[in-house]
Amino acid sequence: MTDRKLFLLAACVLMAAPLYICCKAAQAQEFGCDASARWLRYACVYAARDSRHTSIAQCQDASIVDGACLDAADADFEDTLQECGEVFAARLDLCEVLGDEPHEPPFGVDFAANFVDPTEIGATIAPNPWFPLVVGNTWVYEGPEETITVVVTDKTKLIDGINCRVVNDIVTDGDGFLIEDTDDWYAQDTDGNVWYCGEIAENFELFEGDDPEVVELVDIDGSWKHGRDSAKAGMLLPFEPQVGDLIRQEVLYTDAEDVIEILSVTATESAAGGACVDTCLQTLDYTPLEPGVQEHKFYAPGIGMIVEINLEDGERVELVEFTGVGS
Repeated sequence: MTDRKLFLLAACVLMAAPLYICCKAAQAQEFGCDASARWLRYACVYAARDSRHTSIAQCQDASIVDGACLDAADADFEDTLQECGEVFAARLDLCEVLGDEPHEPPFGVDFAANFVDPTEIGATIAPNPWFPLVVGNTWVYEGPEETITVVVTDKTKLIDGINCRVVNDIVTDGDGFLIEDTDDWYAQDTDGNVWYCGEIAENFELFEGDDPEVVELVDIDGSWKHGRDSAKAGMLLPFEPQVGDLIRQEVLYTDAEDVIEILSVTATESAAGGACVDTCLQTLDYTPLEPGVQEHKFYAPGIGMIVEINLEDGERVELVEFTGVGS
């Protein structure tokens, strides 16, 4: 915050105005990543209070108020406030690395000429080597107690003037039950970069005692679409990655804020479904929404992602089969 903004904030407080109004007056002319992070923290605190009040109301809807219920509401409130602070700090760290630049991607109707016809990828247009969006391409991954199947469908979706390819992502548990069914939307620009346009994610659970055992749709959390609710697309993977680049893959504040850093283009990794020696693209993947959670991903040219490693526990998701056409 500039000296002038600090002066305005101090003067406002001295006049006994509410702190929220003072902050609004002091920051009204500020913009950029840092300013967004600060306003998001205010929103997080207010949401925490709203959740606490709602929980207390639910506790009191009883003939005898359960003190443990009220205590739990207070404990959840304190935990959420701590999380608000941690996410705020993570956002500020990201803003510092980004030079406080706002997220203003060249995506939408005004930039439609910069994107290719997805039906021509793999025919007259070369696919991105790290994620070849060729119809029929299929990746099967296995991780701890789950299988992930990713298929490039023949469907397209028009999003803000840009034709995006629909890629289906199915996650099943160790018993073969559906956990998640997602349609991701991607577009490729004329430079070969793949953009993330949005997704619709259906999440399922199996509930004990149901007969027959049928998974139940429980939410569509994580779903977003460029242009809806101020969501913005981002670049998923560049065609020619440069070590050190930091890329925001999408922005829908509080829901989708994924970031990748290009670590290497000469890494080595292997899985049953593909390998690369001194030719792997290696990225660091994280989001300020989950401070401290980081992953390394490895991409083999012409195939795509072959390995994902959780840096906290070392768990690996590995490609077991790739069928289709590479770059």
